[in-house]
Amino acid sequence: MVKGVESAQAGLLNRVFPLLDLTKTLPDNLSDEEVEGLLRLLPCDTARSMTSLLRPRYRKEGLFFFKMTSAWLDKARRVRERGGKILLVPFNFPPEIIHCFHNAAAITSEVLSTLAVVALEGQGEPYWDFAISLGLPDHLCSANTIELGSILTERDFRPDAIIQSAPGGCDVNSKVHEFVSSYLNIPQFFLEKPPYSTSRGRSIYSGNFRRLVEEIQQFVGEKLEEERVREVMDKANRCTELYYELWDLHKFVPCPVPNIFALFLYATRFTMWGTDLGVRNLEMMVKRVREIMESNDYPAREERARTLWIYLGYFFDFPGFFDWMEERGISYLGDGLDLCFPSPVDTSSLDSMLEGMAEAAWNMPMTRQVGGDTMWSRWLDDVIYAARDLGANCAVYCGHHSCKQTWSVFSTVRNEIQKRAGIPTLCLQGDSWIRRMTPMTVLQEEISSFVDNVVNRRRRQKKYPVPSAGVASEHYKWSEGATRGNE
Repeated sequence: MVKGVESAQAGLLNRVFPLLDLTKTLPDNLSDEEVEGLLRLLPCDTARSMTSLLRPRYRKEGLFFFKMTSAWLDKARRVRERGGKILLVPFNFPPEIIHCFHNAAAITSEVLSTLAVVALEGQGEPYWDFAISLGLPDHLCSANTIELGSILTERDFRPDAIIQSAPGGCDVNSKVHEFVSSYLNIPQFFLEKPPYSTSRGRSIYSGNFRRLVEEIQQFVGEKLEEERVREVMDKANRCTELYYELWDLHKFVPCPVPNIFALFLYATRFTMWGTDLGVRNLEMMVKRVREIMESNDYPAREERARTLWIYLGYFFDFPGFFDWMEERGISYLGDGLDLCFPSPVDTSSLDSMLEGMAEAAWNMPMTRQVGGDTMWSRWLDDVIYAARDLGANCAVYCGHHSCKQTWSVFSTVRNEIQKRAGIPTLCLQGDSWIRRMTPMTVLQEEISSFVDNVVNRRRRQKKYPVPSAGVASEHYKWSEGATRGNE
């Protein structure tokens, strides 16, 4: 065993799952006193995250989100127990494809990394440190390296195969998965995306997707059943409807959607899309937002800024990020991971459903934008659409240290956002999953300065009318001739 592995203790999944599994025993209606008692029993890092996830405004939804995530991991455990296959997938691979199989389950590496940061004492740092101790470069992305570092300790679960769909969209992701595949002698299946978005490119991608499905069927030893696929796709279509309901609810001013719901949304997209629990989670979120509007209990009632985060947010300090912004009147309209623009799938035949799943894979975050034929243009098109349609009055770029592709075009994207959407863009630097890179207090200072000295000054100078609570302001509406970002 490599020296230093002891610092990683037990495997990440082996530590996370028991904590999440405990949520099944908790009542749906936790009182403030019960939450306070629970937090006293938890380690400091875990308790801090739970403080945010169990805030009174969305306590039921936060608790159900944990229960849904626990069920996601529990499904993988049960599949393994009955001899099925565990497939490690990246964030940009649609999980509903794997939900169509009885004897397979998908584990998303970036979601597990985020769960470590949220739920574990010490967050994901021990696993990152172990990966670096093996000689891996420190410019890798912590989103996948944390979990893959845990797998490399050989004290975590061992996937049966890796599905890779990130080449071009996230090359760092691709290389570290490739290393794990080689190091542990685990087979890897590829979904390659052509570097162009023409009809020919779409046709090639559809063919690549269908070949991948055939390979998965052979590996799992199970043929897809049309009725099973239709059952999953019907639920995926319901998730799509709820995605756009939440999108539209973000348009109201002030924004009635709690900031952290952006994370709940794409976490569902990466794990339980196309399942009963995924549908239930999104339905609860939509219902809660409508209740917020009815009760006039807006998260950021004195809304000073409507921020669109054009790439990532920060996950290592929920109270210092999502909650802190709400308390200062800063709404979080979503980030790049929310820009998956799902489309309803035609369920009339197995062929039409496979084509719909291929389209879903094409539209996953970063595959669609960063993996486009002209990266800055495809990314920019979606950002401009979202900024205009959601009524953002500023944008923020989280400059993650490993994302060299987006760094290479950021200046162009920022200038075009100013020209085409008329809003300023703040550039931050810091790792989304590792707190020791850039402290949250530093990020807060930069956000505060940007809102106070740029966003609000521009608003005062232009004398924008202040809309009534819960009303979509004309200033924030997009022009009549605009088209959707996914058309």
